[in-house]
Amino acid sequence: MKTTLDHLVIVATDLDTGCAFVTGALGVDLQPGGAHSRMGTHNRLLHLGPGLYLEVIAVDPCAIRPDRPRWFGLDRLAPDSPPHLATWVARTDDIHTARDACPAMVGEVEPMTRGTLNWQITIPADGNLPMAGSVPTLIQWAHGPHPADMLQDKGCSLLALDVFHTDPEKIQAILTAMNFSGPVHLHALQASSAPYLLAHIQTPNGLKTLPLSSV
Repeated sequence: MKTTLDHLVIVATDLDTGCAFVTGALGVDLQPGGAHSRMGTHNRLLHLGPGLYLEVIAVDPCAIRPDRPRWFGLDRLAPDSPPHLATWVARTDDIHTARDACPAMVGEVEPMTRGTLNWQITIPADGNLPMAGSVPTLIQWAHGPHPADMLQDKGCSLLALDVFHTDPEKIQAILTAMNFSGPVHLHALQASSAPYLLAHIQTPNGLKTLPLSSV
């Protein structure tokens, strides 16, 4: 079993606002993604390197509301909640073994589709983010091109993801159990602080740090 960084997740109350947030931070536009009918969401994407991308995701106003909580904590967003880097997704070649090595909070393995893409992904039953987004969602793509390979390269590449949490030792134990490797660095916070993520991205406009909002 091997696990590595797959993509970053920006959540927003609507897709246009989320994409404007990323474009304002990085200076590049995102590409169309598609709809996730089971979750009632849709997304847009940005290439960040081989097998790596950024996703802006929001509730799809044209979709039927699912009979379960949506993923990535989207149902918890207040109407005036700003877009933010909410969590990250780790790709594995054996999602069931990786899931079994993790605490129950990561959720169950479920099948998912978007257009011609098929994958399996862990989704907590309550739709919340494991350890406030500091622990990754797990994903295993079906055979075929990775979504990042189908995106235009706009000159952006992820250099590192910093994860700030009050219990980095617990997160490290989870990453070790799933045999994770990748440019993810853990940092300790004081007990009263809210967890957050920082993504350091090289862009055509120089090195940018994707801001910054606590979850």
